[in-house]
Amino acid sequence: MGVQWVLVCHGVATLVVVISFLCGHWPIFNGTPIQRIHHFLTFGAYDYFLRFVGFVFGTKGTNAILSVENFCCDRPNPILQVIYLAILGGTFYFTAKSSFSYIPGYYLSEVHRYTSVLVVAVGVLLFLLTSFSDPGIIKAENVSQYLSAYPYDNILYSQKECSTCKIPKPARSKHCSICDRCVARFDHHCGWMNNCIGERNTRYFMAFLLWHFLICLYGAVALGFVLVGRAKELKVVYILTVYYGVENSFRGLAPHVVQWLLDAYNTQILLMVFLAIVSLLLAGFFVYHAQLCLTNTTTNETFKWQDYISLKKKINEAKASAAALKASISEMNSERKPSESKWRSFFRRSPLEDAEVVVKNNVYDRGFLRNLCEIIFPFSSRSSFSRTKLKHG
Repeated sequence: MGVQWVLVCHGVATLVVVISFLCGHWPIFNGTPIQRIHHFLTFGAYDYFLRFVGFVFGTKGTNAILSVENFCCDRPNPILQVIYLAILGGTFYFTAKSSFSYIPGYYLSEVHRYTSVLVVAVGVLLFLLTSFSDPGIIKAENVSQYLSAYPYDNILYSQKECSTCKIPKPARSKHCSICDRCVARFDHHCGWMNNCIGERNTRYFMAFLLWHFLICLYGAVALGFVLVGRAKELKVVYILTVYYGVENSFRGLAPHVVQWLLDAYNTQILLMVFLAIVSLLLAGFFVYHAQLCLTNTTTNETFKWQDYISLKKKINEAKASAAALKASISEMNSERKPSESKWRSFFRRSPLEDAEVVVKNNVYDRGFLRNLCEIIFPFSSRSSFSRTKLKHG
């Protein structure tokens, strides 16, 4: 039973670490151990490491680490792309090595040997498309095209010039400090792709997330069928009930079947759990980005709206507090009036309640179908097609 408990603990620890690292900054985890683990993994551990290097090797050691950090985090590099290919290739290799010998099996036909290769190949193709496609780079030659794509809302975006590129800055664009270029309808810089996600390649990025969710789900389900098929082929239930006298019920059989699987097929179980966890995380990322796309909002704009609404709320609260203070001073300086009944004062509105309500006014949200159309057929692509058609028409 020692091996089984090690595998269970390994799976739980992996799940907690992965969720903490990828999702610990979400508001739902504020004040929880998940947030604290996320802070340690993303900041605390590195900070302690820097201090340790500085203590042992001095300033030269710290500067060397900071140089590596600058290369890895502050400029384009293929490190995460290589890691992605290593994870995908390694997972497929171990899955094929441990499970292809059982295909065809009781529940799976031989076709799954070839479909698995096909789905992984399509995943790599989507990865390459997202990584090496133009995200919507804005240059002096095409800036007028992007300026006409979206109007300035004068809330998040106003007419200005990019201080780095020295060209007009279209609405919804952003200068990526890592790639050192302006990108139209900028969403975020994706380290896994070593590329920005913008107006022209958001469709590839969404397809990448959806397809990899389906790959992981397919792998987890297929491995599950392999294990169930092996139990059926080896007549595990029959042997347990007939030769070992185990009660023929789910409650009686489940512990023994699970123990047998952990002893005989621990590699397949670890792979199945890993793929199931990753599929859930990818599903969460896809749903989040799909919601943004269907409301015609980008990740960058989400943070901008949060900052804007927070600032407006603080301004409104400050105005309400000033009004309340002014009213209190006026009452103190005025003649003493009969005291107000406690019942009436309880129901009297506070000046803070009269503060102006901040409403998010996204002028770029044009409805479900038009928002979806903008993702599938980017504005610049449609404009290029129109100009080509007019030129040859």
